[in-house]
Amino acid sequence: MSDASAPVAHQHAAPTGLLRKYVFSLDHKMIGKQYYGLALVSVFLGMILSWLMRFHLVWTNAAIPGLRLLSKNGAPGGVMTPEYYLSLLTMHGTLMVFFVLTNAPFAGFGNYFLPIQIGAEDMAFPRFNMMSFWVTFVAFLVLIASFFIPDGPPISGWTAYAPLSAVGKDAGPGLAWGQNLWAISIGLFCVGQLLGSLNFIATTLDLRTKGMTLSRLPISTWAWFITSCIGLLAFAVLLPACVLLILDRVAGTSFFIPAGLVISDHLQPHSGGSPLLWQHLFWFFGHPEVYIAIVPAMGIVSHILMASMRKPLLSVKVVYVSMIAIGFLSYMVWGHHMFLSGMNPFSALVFSFPTLIITIPATIITMIWIGSIYGANLRFHTPALFSLGFVSVFVAGGVSGFFLAQPSLDIYLHGTYFVVGHFHMVMGVAAIFGILAGTYFWFPKMSGRMMNDTLGKIHFWLTFIGVYCIFMPFHFLGFAGNVRRYSTFVDDYLQPLLPLHKFISIAAFVTGAAQLIFLYNLIYSRFKGAPAPENPWEATSLEWSTTSPPPFDNFGGRHIVVNHGPNEYGVDGAHGDFIMQDSPEPEPAAGD
Repeated sequence: MSDASAPVAHQHAAPTGLLRKYVFSLDHKMIGKQYYGLALVSVFLGMILSWLMRFHLVWTNAAIPGLRLLSKNGAPGGVMTPEYYLSLLTMHGTLMVFFVLTNAPFAGFGNYFLPIQIGAEDMAFPRFNMMSFWVTFVAFLVLIASFFIPDGPPISGWTAYAPLSAVGKDAGPGLAWGQNLWAISIGLFCVGQLLGSLNFIATTLDLRTKGMTLSRLPISTWAWFITSCIGLLAFAVLLPACVLLILDRVAGTSFFIPAGLVISDHLQPHSGGSPLLWQHLFWFFGHPEVYIAIVPAMGIVSHILMASMRKPLLSVKVVYVSMIAIGFLSYMVWGHHMFLSGMNPFSALVFSFPTLIITIPATIITMIWIGSIYGANLRFHTPALFSLGFVSVFVAGGVSGFFLAQPSLDIYLHGTYFVVGHFHMVMGVAAIFGILAGTYFWFPKMSGRMMNDTLGKIHFWLTFIGVYCIFMPFHFLGFAGNVRRYSTFVDDYLQPLLPLHKFISIAAFVTGAAQLIFLYNLIYSRFKGAPAPENPWEATSLEWSTTSPPPFDNFGGRHIVVNHGPNEYGVDGAHGDFIMQDSPEPEPAAGD
């Protein structure tokens, strides 16, 4: 861990050709934009898939125009089959969890801003950085390719539970080459994230500029660093799990397939495997993945809130420690996903306790946010609104986790829409609010232009109200016993719930359409937006000490020296009520 006297020089020259500058770039800023662009494409694809599913749930027998062109077998005459519904569910979950919630807040913003916030000229390993994106991009293409093969995408869900995912085509549509492509895609994704995590860790520890001690790192940098440590272990477990799954499918091994299994009247030629082994491996990754998505958003939101309310959080160091505790505890709770797997009741009790304990550091961070906001002179611009929205949906989704931490309650609720509402609120929507807050906040730095604040506020309120209208009713559906993953509701006890499903679907269509406002604002502002001031939010961290957008070496040849902490608000400085991290130290008064 070095506190270098000067930034490490660039390991590569400024790009001159089109391919090296915009495609196979070694510049961390361009790679950050590439990750963000991939996440943007993925989120709109995932949203369209969710629209198709919500339409089918409410109007089961209605034809969806154009759907048969995507899959003649999955949607004959445009009417979705139950199997194709499961395929869309699988692809929606995979795209959102891996290619949106991991890519944007961690790989996208982290790649762009972590080196600048520590005063470095680039990442420690620029070529690894380029490789990490292109491996991830190939993973995306492999996953999308499953839409265009005759068998279609897999029906095993984004969790790919064995033995359904392991036995091959006997188990149903999409479980031949579709499932192979899924496993290859996620394995490649793991490789990309491992390369990225190593790069983030090395960059944070070794390339900090003079005066940038660990205690002076901005809270967003801490969040990216902690997330990279979580991801280094989590993806290192999922990668071999995907390899073992592929071997079961194509090489005749029996890691996840038990003996004597008969599917579609065919005795499977395997013996000695355990489907629970896949669940253990997947969820050992899967629960830390929740925090790979949410911890960067916590850091981004904390960073924005301090700039918006013009004062530091009540205790920034406690937030650091709480995020570290969350990362550590995230590896001790995976079994709460398996309360219904037949595990020993004592094991369920053992996993229940850390599941409750992990809420403590999350609660501490939330109380620090709320306590810091109280009495603050908050500036209600769009980044601040999305940050406040993050706090709201994170709390609303997190409260429902207490129910699922109790094995006796989870047995009833686990297979229902209650769980769908919980993880969409606490992981999906909260992380996306963090992504949107970061986009509005850092867009001026990345493009040199401002996004339209009025359109941003309209986008916020439509989205904020919309997500509550969509996902809070899911909890009520869960209490009523509405089973998840069903493509139709033919049971008598489910019929009275159809009006609520219709309300949810309409809310989903409106909320999804509201994202087109954001897309328009993003694209229009990139080319026609008002020129951004040097420091529009009057923030203190190092990214606001350079031009917008930053030059190739980030600081135009200047050797940055850090003299102050990252949250010097509410004090008299050269810039007003705040002090930039690289502001010179005040001259001692005469006679001191």
